[in-house]
This record gives sequence, C-alpha cells and structure tokens, in this order.
Amino acid sequence: LYIKSIDRLGRNYAEILEQWRFLTKEKGIDIVVLDMPLLDTRRGKDLLGTFLSDIVLQVLSFVAENERTNIRQRQAEGIAAAKAKGIRFGRPPKPLPENFHSVYQRWKMGEITGTAAAKECGMPLATFRYRAEIYEKAKLL
Repeated sequence: LYIKSIDRLGRNYAEILEQWRFLTKEKGIDIVVLDMPLLDTRRGKDLLGTFLSDIVLQVLSFVAENERTNIRQRQAEGIAAAKAKGIRFGRPPKPLPENFHSVYQRWKMGEITGTAAAKECGMPLATFRYRAEIYEKAKLL
C-alpha cells in the first residue's frame, strides 16, 4: 500500500497507529510512505527494522496530529480576527422584494395568511417568516 503521507491513515495520533497496526500486523500488508522513506515495511522485517519503524511511526504520528491541531488553532484565530474587523462570512443576503413592506403590513394585520404573503413576495414561507422577524427587529432599533 503506497500512501503520500502518514497523516492520510487517520485524523489523530491514535487512529494513525491503529490503522498502521491493523494493516501491517492483522492484514499483513506492506506500507510505503512516500514522503518518509524510513516508513517502508517492505524492508527491515527483522526485529531491529520493526522496532525502528515503530519508533518513527510513533514520532511522525504525534507530529502529524500536532500539526493538524496547530492548523485548526490558526484557522480559528484567523476567523476570529476577520470577524473582529467586521468581515462577514457566507453569501450576502438577497435584498427584500420591493413589495415586502406592504405585504408584511397586510400579513401583520391579518388580511392575508403567511403562505399568501410568502407567495406574493416570491419566497418560501419559512424564509418569509425569517425575513419578517429580522424586519421587525430592525424597526425596533
């Protein structure tokens, strides 16, 4: 089995070790890690070779998990910094239809149902209710 990097075997240290042991010990599969020639189970089948391979595997698995943790932390910090600057995520909301205010007023007074109001505005009922809630909050500010 050829794999590009040791971290392709699992999401964390324990998972990498578990997959490695399962494939090499239980299934008898040779593994070649392309970016780490020391992790090649085709050679070094003696006790010393297995020992060295296990040590390198332990160290690299730990490093891979540590790197993944650092990446997640930096990503979270970047997102927090962007939000602090006022950067918004996701697609921008669609503008309200021009008739929304009048339809909203009629719906609020009970002249039409929510389904009819949503249909007049050209949106699903859940979206109409959501936008109406935001509209009400904006009017209170």
